[in-house]
Amino acid sequence: MTQDERYTAVDDYFGVLVPQDVALVDTRHAAVVAGLPDIAVAPNQGKLLHLLARSVRARRILEIGTLGGYSTLWLARALPADGVLLTLEIDPVHAAVAADSLERAGVGDLVEVLVGPAVDTLDRLAAEATEPFDLIFVDADKENLARYTEQSLALSRPGTLIVVDNVVRAGMVIDADHPDERVQGVRRMVELLTDHPRLDATVVQTVGAKGYDGFALLYVLD
Repeated sequence: MTQDERYTAVDDYFGVLVPQDVALVDTRHAAVVAGLPDIAVAPNQGKLLHLLARSVRARRILEIGTLGGYSTLWLARALPADGVLLTLEIDPVHAAVAADSLERAGVGDLVEVLVGPAVDTLDRLAAEATEPFDLIFVDADKENLARYTEQSLALSRPGTLIVVDNVVRAGMVIDADHPDERVQGVRRMVELLTDHPRLDATVVQTVGAKGYDGFALLYVLD
C-alpha cells in the first residue's frame, strides 16, 4: 500500500462518521456529469465545515467559490431556519449546476448563488453595508487570497470565523521562488496575516483522499 493509498483508506475507515445521504451524493454526481473539475472538498472536510458552522452558531454564511454546491450544501445544513448563505461563483455554468442541486436538496430557500468575479461581488456587498457574516469559507482562486482575506474582514464582525482552503499546496508553499502563482497567492496571504492587528490565525496541514494540503483558520478580533 502506497502512502496515498493509506491516506485514502484511513478516510474510508472514518467514513462511518460522515454518512452521505442521497442529496449529498447527487450533488457531487451532478457536478461530475456536468463536467465540472473534481476539486470539491472531501466528505470529511464538508462535515468539518458543517461542524464549524454549528459551533459558531452561524446564522449568516458567506462562501467564496461555489463550484457544484457540495460544500455549500454541507454549510447550508448547519443554518437555522432563518439563516442565509450567500455563495459566490464566477462561472455561470457552475452556478446553474449548483443552484439546481441545492434546490433539489431542499436548501434553495436558504442559499443565494451570486454569479460574477468574487472580487467585484465582495466590493459590492461591502458598499451596500451588508450585514456581517458569522462564518466565511474561501475556496476560490488562490491568486487573490490576500484580497479575499481583506474583503472578508470588511464583511465580518468580532468573532467571525474565516476558513481558507488549499493553502499548503502539497508543501510547495515553503518555496519563496515557486513559479506557480497560486503558491505565491498563499504566501501573500500569509504575509498579510503575520502580526495582523485584527486577525488571529493558524494553518492545519491535512492528508487524505484529496492528497496533501491544508487550511487556514482566521478569527476576527475585537
